[in-house]
Parts: sequence; structure tokens; C-alpha cells
Amino acid sequence: MNHTSGTTGIGSPAFPDGLCDISIAGDPLALPHREVARPEHPATVGDFAALVRRLAAQPGRWAHLVRYDALSRGYARLATGPGYEVWLLCWLPGQGTGRHGHGRSSGVFTVVSGELTERRRGGAALRPGTLRVSAPGTPHEVVNASLEPAVSIHAYFPGLTEMPRMQDSDADEHRGAALSVAD
Repeated sequence: MNHTSGTTGIGSPAFPDGLCDISIAGDPLALPHREVARPEHPATVGDFAALVRRLAAQPGRWAHLVRYDALSRGYARLATGPGYEVWLLCWLPGQGTGRHGHGRSSGVFTVVSGELTERRRGGAALRPGTLRVSAPGTPHEVVNASLEPAVSIHAYFPGLTEMPRMQDSDADEHRGAALSVAD
């Protein structure tokens, strides 16, 4: 500190007793950052939506796994972590899931190529970038009703342990929430 000019070496005025803001409170840049650290793994629906979008934007991580099969959808696990898993699904025209739920798992998915249709209480065309979120037990059906193949990325949390088939009449018993977000 420069006592003769009444300022600190960094240009802040010194107090009459020779102290300055930094000597009283300490250097604010030396204090630990007060922002809460983000968890290493996703923990909220928003985190899982961000994870799915991040993976969708990185085809180098999944393009080599795209496989179409005339008998069933193609699939590959892209990632796992504590209490979640992420899957790549490949759909030929006409392939679908049938009406089902996800047990106690929530789900987030996005279409990365082609077009899918999700049916809940109606149908919604899902194009690349469209993000869908489903609460546990929410019945729905996803189908490739287009004439071109499609690819989607799905995250389930907790990890998917069941996919019970449901009839349309079962849907009235399950009134789970769904959210659609389009870019």
C-alpha cells in the first residue's frame, strides 16, 4: 500500500488508518466461487433434456451405431450413469412401439433425423429438434408413419426396467403429464 498518496497500489483510496477495502474484506477473487457446483450427472428433467440435445448435436458419437432392421427397431445404448440410460433408436417406415408406458421411469427424447409420430390423445408429428418429455406411467405410442427412416435419442430416468403394453382404455387411467418443446 502506498501510504503517502492515500491509495492502495491498485488505485483504491485508503482509509485514514491506512487500511483499504481489500485489506479489510480480502481479495474477492481469492474467495471460493459461490455458485453451486453442477452435478457430474443429470439430476433434473432440464438436465436430461440438455443431455439429449447435446448428444443429438454430436453425430460423431452415434452415427456409426445407426442400424435399420426390417423386423424390429434398431437400438444402441449411448450412455449410462447413476439412475439413467440413454438410447439411440432407429426406425424404418411403419415401425412403432405399440401403446405402452415406462413404468416408474420418466423419459425425454428427440428426433435427430426423419419424422416420427407420437400418439397420446391425438397425434403429433415430431421432426428433428423436437423434444418430448413424459412423466412416469404416461401411455403413448411412437411410430414412423413417414416414408423415410428416422433416428431418435431417448433418455430414461431411472433407467428403463419395464415397458408395459396398454390398451386405449388403459390410457384413461393414466393421466401423466407430457411436454413438447420444439426448436
